[in-house]
Amino acid sequence: MKPPDLRLPALRRFAIAITVLNLLGHTVLGFESSWAQLLVALFTAYGCELLLEIIEAKAQKRSPRFYGGLIPLVNFLLPAHITGLAIGMLLYANDQWLPFAFASAVAIGSKAIFTVPVGKSRRHFLNPSNCGLTVSLLLFSWIAIVVPYQFTEDLTGALDWGLPALIICTGSFLNTRYTRRLPLVLSWVIAFAAQAVVRHFLFETALIPALSPMTGVTFLLFTFYMVPDPGTTPSAFRGQVIFGVAVAVTYSVLVMLHIPFGMFIGLLIVCSARGLILYAKALRRTEPARAAATAPAEVVPVRALESAE
Repeated sequence: MKPPDLRLPALRRFAIAITVLNLLGHTVLGFESSWAQLLVALFTAYGCELLLEIIEAKAQKRSPRFYGGLIPLVNFLLPAHITGLAIGMLLYANDQWLPFAFASAVAIGSKAIFTVPVGKSRRHFLNPSNCGLTVSLLLFSWIAIVVPYQFTEDLTGALDWGLPALIICTGSFLNTRYTRRLPLVLSWVIAFAAQAVVRHFLFETALIPALSPMTGVTFLLFTFYMVPDPGTTPSAFRGQVIFGVAVAVTYSVLVMLHIPFGMFIGLLIVCSARGLILYAKALRRTEPARAAATAPAEVVPVRALESAE
């Protein structure tokens, strides 16, 4: 019996969760980015997703996937919705709008450009929102990821703990029930803690500061809503564990090289490496078939045919 396709239910629940968080952020929590920056990121993501789908549909001589009414349109735009809100929530660019549009355009464009053959189709291998954020951080030195305290700076008392607890509970549920990426989440968290301990004993890094990123809401959002993207991570248990550990190890190396934003850059590096591995595997699968198709037909001597007659 074929297992149910949980991609659409997962996208819907992720979209609802990140929408609620952004609404609360701009009304209660004290997000430092403006409504305008959020909407620029969101509608740039919508526009790029629709434009690329129209171009691809024309090239393949088929109808765009968002045709058929409001529900198909909403379902089609769910990934762009999540990407746009993630960028609007995590990117800090003072009062500028253009970096939000740029990051969203890069994020959506990466899905069309960086693909590998998987079965009879092609699949993107870079986490879109992480790619948009990281490329923007690398190109523009005057922008950054938002400071973690913006998520709880207007909360006091029990609410100061309540929001992180809510993110942990909802993220654990979504990644257990729908994305099936809980092994990846756990391996990433355990490996992150382990690399902090290793750096403490081997390189005399202060342990508490090395572990402190784990206490921030940015780390929780990265852990539960960015790293376990089902479209750009392995589905097998072993692959998930390797992926999570690889991101933590890459982060550790970047930190020791004094490179900032190590989590986001590390995820981009690991996703890129996985894409190269998938491409190499696809190339190996196609080479025998290509060789068989281009091999010359066996030549039978004329005398052999005459003797057979």
